[in-house]
Amino acid sequence: MKTPRSTYRLQIRPGFTLYDAAELVPYLRDLGVHWVYLSPILTAETGSDHGYDVVDPTTVDPARGGRAGLESLSQAAHAAGMGVLVDIVPNHMGVATPKSNRWWWSLLAEGRGSRYAEAFDVDWDAGAGRIRLPVLGDDELGQLELAPVDDGFELRYHEHAFPVAAGTATAGDDARAVHDRQHYELVNWRRADNELNYRRFFGVNSLAGLRVEVPWVFDESHAQIRSWFDDGLVDGLRIDHPDGLADPAGYLARLRQVTGGAYLLIEKILEPGEALPAGWQCEGTTGYDALADIDRLFVDPEGSGILSEAAPVEGYHPMIHDTKRAIADGLLHSEVLRLARLVPAGAVPDPDAVVDALAEILSCFPVYRSYLPDGAGHVEAAVIAARIHRPDIAEAITALHPLLDPGNQHDAGTTLGELPTRFQQTSGMVMAKGVEDTAFYRFTRLTSLNEVGADPSLFALEPFDLHTRLAARQLDLPLSMTALSTHDTKRGEDTRARISVLAELPREWAGTLQRLDALAPLGDLPFADLLWQAAVGAYPAGRERAHAYAEKAAREAGNSTTWTDPDEQFEARLHAAVDAAYDNPEVVSLVAGLVERIQDAGWSNGFCAKLLQLAMPGVPDVYQGTEFWNRSLVDPDNRRSVDFAPRQEALAELDRIDDRAQLRALGADARAKLLMVSRVLRLRRDRPGLFTGYEAVATSGAAAGHLFAFDRGGAIAALTRLPIGLAADGGWRDTVLHLAPGAYRDEITGGHHTSDGQLRAADVFADYPGALLTRQTD
Repeated sequence: MKTPRSTYRLQIRPGFTLYDAAELVPYLRDLGVHWVYLSPILTAETGSDHGYDVVDPTTVDPARGGRAGLESLSQAAHAAGMGVLVDIVPNHMGVATPKSNRWWWSLLAEGRGSRYAEAFDVDWDAGAGRIRLPVLGDDELGQLELAPVDDGFELRYHEHAFPVAAGTATAGDDARAVHDRQHYELVNWRRADNELNYRRFFGVNSLAGLRVEVPWVFDESHAQIRSWFDDGLVDGLRIDHPDGLADPAGYLARLRQVTGGAYLLIEKILEPGEALPAGWQCEGTTGYDALADIDRLFVDPEGSGILSEAAPVEGYHPMIHDTKRAIADGLLHSEVLRLARLVPAGAVPDPDAVVDALAEILSCFPVYRSYLPDGAGHVEAAVIAARIHRPDIAEAITALHPLLDPGNQHDAGTTLGELPTRFQQTSGMVMAKGVEDTAFYRFTRLTSLNEVGADPSLFALEPFDLHTRLAARQLDLPLSMTALSTHDTKRGEDTRARISVLAELPREWAGTLQRLDALAPLGDLPFADLLWQAAVGAYPAGRERAHAYAEKAAREAGNSTTWTDPDEQFEARLHAAVDAAYDNPEVVSLVAGLVERIQDAGWSNGFCAKLLQLAMPGVPDVYQGTEFWNRSLVDPDNRRSVDFAPRQEALAELDRIDDRAQLRALGADARAKLLMVSRVLRLRRDRPGLFTGYEAVATSGAAAGHLFAFDRGGAIAALTRLPIGLAADGGWRDTVLHLAPGAYRDEITGGHHTSDGQLRAADVFADYPGALLTRQTD
């Protein structure tokens, strides 16, 4: 199996195609990247920038460069000694434009008689033999038209077009009467929450679930992917959202087979303390678990109490129970009702309590999902918690337990029934929408901690604890990806690094927040806390970006306004507050003044967090453009196009500098981060033997708590943490790293150090807050 030493994620889109990526290969090679890592490239909805709405899995998207573009990129990468990793989307297909998806079009035209009826996850009986499509506005069917086409007729509703089954329409027919004869039913979009009868991706009606557990569906939806490996174009895959699949383990085993044993990563969100099921045929996750650990090293635990008091909210775990319950009762209620329809008659003493009990168990589920028999304990924990929360329906909850985890089906060779299988697929949806997309916008104590795969109630991580986690990662998941920024992170890595400084200055932040909220009042202090943290972290963000972020974040939080029922008065105050950050001199001064106060510490955090991520066990990914400072916010802000020309020019300039003093003079310039990223990536690529182990490096002295260091087997990373406190305590003073006697080179700046058993931290960090040392031999 070919395995990467590092990756570089590129967002392939109509504006940046596979041909553009091929032209970028020389720069990526010079940067030190080992594999190119691509966003989805199969044919997606027209105009899609992300590619997760695949409409034709049998072709590479022509708008992204097509198969020829992939061949061009593959040839360029392989010629440069690099590999290619591609993101694939097996869980769902894009159906926003039915005519673009021939599988979906066939389903709508032929209903249960379509060959593709088996490919999609439709509960036909719940719709009286029809699939419900929630596309209508308040005009309902009043704007529906019957239109002739070359092969018959179509039904059209505004910009939407739908097939008309053969023999169900003639010229002059009333469109609504024709609609009533179709295999689909167009319904008001508000009915989706309760009446939808097909599985979808989370709450996105335009992404329909695909049943890749059906052998022919897997074969046809993966034929193009398989050909990439048959033809030597691609070296590995990243699998999007495996938690939506009926049988993730079986899917991975099949995928391993058809790819010839290729490198596989899964976008699996692990809750703290959770591990991948044993025996899964993949090398690990896409790195959110690593991100959560890295961020917490740079958070001062002493700031927790004051930051909590600055804008009080309810406790995190009660909060996520309630937000998940709101999702189960609201956005995803149709999925809960489908589960209820699968409960056998008479299995629950009070049938009227079934829906309520299922929703409560989902709300209490401690992780994204189980993979029975793996995770049976999570089902049990959820049942126990649900009974405690709801003693009034405890009998129904208890009766559901053996239906959701039928232990007698755990033997090898047996097939899990539909109810427990579908429950597993649903629990992750409830978790994602209730936690990532709701609670993360409400629990605002320190928003740098509110990232996918993290628990914001876990405030900080001590060096000893991180050392133990990194040592375990080296033993258990040495080929798993590590990440700091992705296309899905709520805040870019350097936005978070700056926000984390607030934990070192909690009283100062509390006072600043109070003044900002008085100058630009929202009437929602916890959300104001989130908003102004974002303003500080992303500073200087353009006005348009700030308005877009504020509106999305407020609607996701759902406390003062929502997507489905926006509060005009609150949103007017919200946008006025954003404008105040640019137009009100007092607000401008407060924000800019605080940024000036913390920017050096934020730079130190960002530099060192990136060094840690690149040097620690695992396969480090660099998200596009983040070799410069990355102060992005949530999507679509984090998916903006990257101007690579300044990065290419800066790297060429750095490579011409052989004077350490000039490298030191970069300071907090974006080139300093680029310098570090390129030097670490090159070392990992060119001397992989230096990164084969993990040992903590001993430190001592007055400021040892501000120093974190480890030896990867020859490459020694040393970095600064909590820089505000370090400066307040008088700097490094007598602090030392305990290293074997000898000569050492800092691979970032070229600086040289000599150890007599100790290296002074003040010398190691004379150039930058982080260093990567290698021992020199004669």
